[in-house]
Amino acid sequence: MTTDGARVELSPERAWATAVGLVTAALAIGSVVFPRIVYDRFLWRYFWGPVAADGQGAQCAVRDAGGTELLDSTAACTEAVTAGAVVAFPGYTTVSTVSYVVILLGMLIGVVFLLQRLDIGNELRFFYALFPFMLLGGTLRTVEDAGVAAMDAGVEPLIPYPASALLISPFIYFTVFGVTLACVVTAYGLAGRGVVDDYARPLFAMGTGALALSLGYLAYLAAATEYVDFYPVVLVSTLGIATLATLATWTLATRYEPSVRRGTGFAGILIIWGHAVDGVANVIGLNWMPALTGTPNLVPKHVVNSLIVDWTGRLLPQSIVAVTGDAWPFLLVKLAAATFVVWVFNGEMYEESPRYTLMLLITVLAVGLGPGSRDMLRATFGI
Repeated sequence: MTTDGARVELSPERAWATAVGLVTAALAIGSVVFPRIVYDRFLWRYFWGPVAADGQGAQCAVRDAGGTELLDSTAACTEAVTAGAVVAFPGYTTVSTVSYVVILLGMLIGVVFLLQRLDIGNELRFFYALFPFMLLGGTLRTVEDAGVAAMDAGVEPLIPYPASALLISPFIYFTVFGVTLACVVTAYGLAGRGVVDDYARPLFAMGTGALALSLGYLAYLAAATEYVDFYPVVLVSTLGIATLATLATWTLATRYEPSVRRGTGFAGILIIWGHAVDGVANVIGLNWMPALTGTPNLVPKHVVNSLIVDWTGRLLPQSIVAVTGDAWPFLLVKLAAATFVVWVFNGEMYEESPRYTLMLLITVLAVGLGPGSRDMLRATFGI
């Protein structure tokens, strides 16, 4: 770019802000000029519609010129789809999943720029201090699940719709990000003014406090209501099996490829463990609930889970699936993928760009531990 013969460099931060602004403006203008195409068939169908259906406990939501209609039966939803209506179902779709990945990458770049501007977040202590916040997202999502269970039981939830949308994807990403950012700034501020010697401890404590409040509320519901139960065997089984699977995976990986541990150390073990929790929680929730708790199995909430379960059921004989279940390949996929990612993060990458590397590590752990903690807690509390 040139101005009066002088070359003006567009900084990476401005380039990122310009790209985000252009995409946002295009969606906003498109929603006004072509509302039925851009808003109804894209933004509403894949983003807001699923939130509206989920937050109000409906089987699906239908969008037409007159507004949004909630449907409570599978047959009615199928009929609306057959009729060509714009229908949104609770949960993820391929389109929304891909879109969330793009949004996540965009947010990640923006966070790196923010950390650079604040001159923070370039030590592994930052990674460990944020660990409770990675569990917080899944726990808050379970709180919203408990709200849906309350509505099904005819009880007013703690956070009614539309405020509950803040705890449903994709808005929960921004909710947890806002809470985390506020805690990060507060912790660094305390350290900068000499109130504390180090930012990591108060940051970890704030995350742990928020997590404890959320878990405490779920425990209260389990003790005081009939629509939330408590199955400790699920919690113990998930964490125990995930830990054993992590130790076995780490031992095998480092034995045959010692460089796996070079870039991340204990952080790498934590990343594999987080994804192991996700994998085991799916196996237990989708296949083992009748055996462990005497309750029906849960249903998969994510595209990848559903795809693996579907293909396992198709490829394996039913006589085998009846014994092994159809969710166990998801655990193997999670362990293999997490191990590969940890191996990619070598020491040179951290030395060249510590902030970017740390944010990638945090993101990789969060995308496993976030949904994994939600699935584990849903099964643990029977919601």
